[in-house]
Amino acid sequence: MRTTYALRFYRIYDTGKETDISRLEEALASSHAIARSTFTRVKPKSISMDDPPLLIRLPPVMVHADGDMTPLTVIARVYDIGAVSICFILEDMEAPAGALRYAALRYAGQEGFEPLFNETVARIREILSPLVEDFFIDPGFFEDYTVYIADRNDPNLDPVVILLGEDRKFSAQTREEILKNSLSYSADDLSILSWDATLLISGEPPGDIIELIEFANVQALEFRYYDRFLTRQMERMYDDIENADRKSSFRRLRQYRMIMSRLMETQAEISDIIEKVDNLIKVTEDIYYARVYAAALHVLRISQWRDGVNRKIGMIRQNYQMLSDEVNIQHSNFLEIVIILLIAFEIVIFIWQETRI
Repeated sequence: MRTTYALRFYRIYDTGKETDISRLEEALASSHAIARSTFTRVKPKSISMDDPPLLIRLPPVMVHADGDMTPLTVIARVYDIGAVSICFILEDMEAPAGALRYAALRYAGQEGFEPLFNETVARIREILSPLVEDFFIDPGFFEDYTVYIADRNDPNLDPVVILLGEDRKFSAQTREEILKNSLSYSADDLSILSWDATLLISGEPPGDIIELIEFANVQALEFRYYDRFLTRQMERMYDDIENADRKSSFRRLRQYRMIMSRLMETQAEISDIIEKVDNLIKVTEDIYYARVYAAALHVLRISQWRDGVNRKIGMIRQNYQMLSDEVNIQHSNFLEIVIILLIAFEIVIFIWQETRI
């Protein structure tokens, strides 16, 4: 028996700022093959996106493994929240049974893809830098994910071997852990999600599910990025407060106000972008797609990253309030001193006038 299989190797990067997708689409329309993401197997109102990402088709690349060179289709998606997803697609329409297992072991951990992703990141920079102000991608910070696809089930397709990328006899506990996030819509399809890979078995192209999983990974990357960003901002905040405390009273208050201004700006900016990340996509009427999307968010631990970001935003707010209270106290003390000096001055004037009489 022959089966069609495909592998999709993802790496998702952050650009550090939001992108005007409509403006970018207009600028690239005449020079690149582009399209907007659409869902094909659901009702229009079942999945909602405020601003669908822009898909850019790039030249194919060749991956080297076991002495062979294999061509890969390359696509990239640019998201308005400041993320870029790069995907390499390997597809075989006439593969022997069990070929997906062999391919999964051959490319486990995205082995051999590092230089290809770095080259593609450089290509994306060349395309977008002239069009997006201060465009930047850190090639060392990314979310990686692999999607394995087969058009039918087969005894040779051991899901645990494929998802873990190891050819061994696994324990019952390991199998249970890997297979616990399995979902099916009909008797002929199966979706098994894990923290760094998904296996999809479907007689029809599962493009919509693939995109849902990609969107969940984009959200994971964004929460990781802003968790790291807030950690650095907090470290800077504590250093600035420590430095301010060494200064004189007047200069310390001035430094506090500068710190407060930056904290307010950071809080407003991050709160706004986190809300957009949370609302990147909404799955409403389609129950199965909603289950798949919820499972993807769960296995990627989105709630933990979100809680970490919210906790750090809360700490920034607390420190802002602390500095505000300190500034208000110092301001009140200053006013009290001014009032005392004014009273003393009036007393001196009064005594001076009395002594002249």
